[in-house]
Amino acid sequence: MIVESQEETSAFLSRPGTLAPGLLPEIVDTHISKIFLAGDRAYKMKRAVKLPYVDFSTPALRLSACEKELALNSLTAPGLYLGVRRIGRQANGTLAFGETGELVDAVIVMARFEQAALLDQMALSGRLSEAVIDEVADMIAGFHRSAPVAAPAGGFANMAAVLDINEAGFATSHVFARQAVDSLAASFRSTLESHRALLDARAASGRIRRCHGDLHLRNICMLEGKPRLFDCIEFNDAIATVDVLYDLAFLLMDLWHRGFHAHANRVMNRYLDITADDGGYVLLPFFMAVRAAVRAHVIATQAETMGSGAAALRNEAKSYFDLAADLLEPRRPDLIAIGGFSGTGKTTIAEALAPKVW
Repeated sequence: MIVESQEETSAFLSRPGTLAPGLLPEIVDTHISKIFLAGDRAYKMKRAVKLPYVDFSTPALRLSACEKELALNSLTAPGLYLGVRRIGRQANGTLAFGETGELVDAVIVMARFEQAALLDQMALSGRLSEAVIDEVADMIAGFHRSAPVAAPAGGFANMAAVLDINEAGFATSHVFARQAVDSLAASFRSTLESHRALLDARAASGRIRRCHGDLHLRNICMLEGKPRLFDCIEFNDAIATVDVLYDLAFLLMDLWHRGFHAHANRVMNRYLDITADDGGYVLLPFFMAVRAAVRAHVIATQAETMGSGAAALRNEAKSYFDLAADLLEPRRPDLIAIGGFSGTGKTTIAEALAPKVW
């Protein structure tokens, strides 16, 4: 729900010369942000929204969120986040950057990069190579290894809270039929209950950490030849304090939804090889389904507030909703056994086959 008009701030940021001499910025809208692109910089403004999972309803809350986003993302995207700029109302009533005047808004300043550097664009253009996939898996594994362990809490309760947020998100949308939403919620709750013991055991062993929280392809870019994880969840610690495999599952789900099944399998296999977290493998379909549901209700919420393009967003939301339901369906496991003498290439064949089997 939009709670405050930001037309004046948008007009200020959109004026030629405000962000770069003589340049009229390009503007990109998301469901909770507005990004102004000018020269070699990007300026990200939080939208004045209040939703079940995010509250940017006041200038002070938006400034605080900007500062927290800068601090958190600087860890996984060095060189990308440059600072926060405050926007204040001056004595003559005009808006200006700086520490003076009544706080009206704030923006995050970022280094601008070509859209082609985003992993979703690399995937669409066929440039998402196995080498890049391996680097991404390595970086995520390293990030998770150093991420702060959350205070003791039950893994079951943690995921139950995520389902609560999803259900509240679906309740704000008119995209999905009520009966379908109720049916999906029941499936989620039943599957969650079946994993109660494992989820709690993982929490007790330190697998719940302060993670990225929004780790899909559009939030990973290549900068100076290296993958960078950016735009993490800064506005709700509960959403980002999750099982590390639930964090990884967003990327796996995104690849799966786009039809890059082999890439998803490769990321998963390499990550599990590095982290030795094979005991959580059985949770991944459930985690991926929850992530698909997150995308479904977030995009549906965006469709509610967008004029042009709303129909396309509704269709996209429904595709994620359907994927969530599909991922919750039980699957019969397959086993492929490879035999042979030592040195005949069993490992090589297994590694080549693994990403292609699902």
